[in-house]
Amino acid sequence: MSLEIKVPPVGESISEVTLSRWIKKDGDYVEMDEVIAELESDKATFELTAERAGTLKTIAQEGDTLEIGAVVCTVEEGGSQAVPETVAEAEVGGQEPVATETTSLEIKVPPVGESISEVVLSRWLKAEGEVVAMDEQIAELESDKATFELTAEAAGVLKYVASEGDTLEIGAVVCKIESGSGAAAPAKQASQASTNSQPAAQADKSYAAGTPSPSAAKILAEKGVNASAVSGTGVGGRITKEDALKAEAKKAEAPKPASAPKAAAPQATSFSGDRNERREKMSGLRKTIAKRLVSVKNETAMLTTFNEVDMKPIMDIRAKYKDKFKETHGVGLGFMSFFTKAVCEAMKDFPAVNARIEDEQIVYSDFVDVSIAVSAPKGLVVPVIRNAEQLSLAGIEKAVVELAGKARENKLTIEEMTGGTFTITNGGVFGSMLSTPIINAPQSAILGMHNIVERPVAIGGQVVIRPIMYVALSYDHRIIDGRESVGFLVKVKQLLEDPTRLLLGV
Repeated sequence: MSLEIKVPPVGESISEVTLSRWIKKDGDYVEMDEVIAELESDKATFELTAERAGTLKTIAQEGDTLEIGAVVCTVEEGGSQAVPETVAEAEVGGQEPVATETTSLEIKVPPVGESISEVVLSRWLKAEGEVVAMDEQIAELESDKATFELTAEAAGVLKYVASEGDTLEIGAVVCKIESGSGAAAPAKQASQASTNSQPAAQADKSYAAGTPSPSAAKILAEKGVNASAVSGTGVGGRITKEDALKAEAKKAEAPKPASAPKAAAPQATSFSGDRNERREKMSGLRKTIAKRLVSVKNETAMLTTFNEVDMKPIMDIRAKYKDKFKETHGVGLGFMSFFTKAVCEAMKDFPAVNARIEDEQIVYSDFVDVSIAVSAPKGLVVPVIRNAEQLSLAGIEKAVVELAGKARENKLTIEEMTGGTFTITNGGVFGSMLSTPIINAPQSAILGMHNIVERPVAIGGQVVIRPIMYVALSYDHRIIDGRESVGFLVKVKQLLEDPTRLLLGV
């Protein structure tokens, strides 16, 4: 007698799901309430469990889109659970199996912030079956705001539950750690067998071969070095931090072969002429970012206003005082501090630019927490400078340097990524002339900086060449009127073109 397992109701607005992954295979024996598959909707990923014990017979395939109530598989009554291999070997040898006690601890996705409901398992740092120590880093999790590490809550043998690329809700099980004699013995036996049967020269064939440590992976990612091109000298062939540093130096010092054909370099990026296409599944992180951006466009009355700024006064100040500034404060004098100070001053006259909508109420902040867009190895992140209105130019530059450094090393915390009241983004560092930046919800405005280009302008009836930057202010028209948006941007322009006003507060 077989029991049909159907797609359960998962929400009023959800009519279909995708079978993303089978956790158990066709013909496996499953226990009642055991997780057998993962289903994915446009809002979340959840698990399908067996409604009774028996033999699994799959009906749907991975990647199939199923309506609510559709049959996913059947569980046939009968069958028996597979006998563990170690027990079978003991019975063949005429020995009775030795009873072992094993405890299993589930490692779940921890709460990482009020506004974050799901994360993506971006990378396993430890291999399945590997013995891990308590508090050892075992995986990297990504949200749409930051990357953080998952640690082992106990010592034991690691058993995967989720796979790399899976989208997991807060509280979902990521893996299990088995401890006790039953878990330690197989790991110890495997280690001894490997040591006795394989010479040292064969160590690079283990699971660790070619796998970088967390610090080495970050170094290789920042420098664009492929791990497959690096030889690991660590245990089992693992790539250590020193290996990564040497690989960088070797790559930088290696001369270009004189005989190498010029056409070889662009080979990977040139079109072959064949009409081939490839499809890649969107990562959970990219899906989340896409949903948020579309949500902002659909749920706000977003409009953008533009102006231009003559950057010569600020560039003259930087040229005159940059060396003395760095000698005194220990940081360089950049443009971001001037723009941040100008924004904070302009908000005194136009507080709506620093406000937000919550439950049909407008919330005005008596402080300015400026979010700054920073390019990180895994994409653009937006850390926050707290109470920017109280900081000096040097204080702002120090905060920018600190946050940018953490972003490049993937060390930003959730607290450093949330709570901004206004955002500044600088597309000019990539050569952008003009753009319409998208608001960083729930904020109501964002200022876009762009590249500085020498252009002819009329000053005092004469045509002169000046370094000009176009600036753009995208804002939510539900809170900010046209008069306020234009007035705010004009005020920012006036302060930047006469930086003395920033020092005098006028």
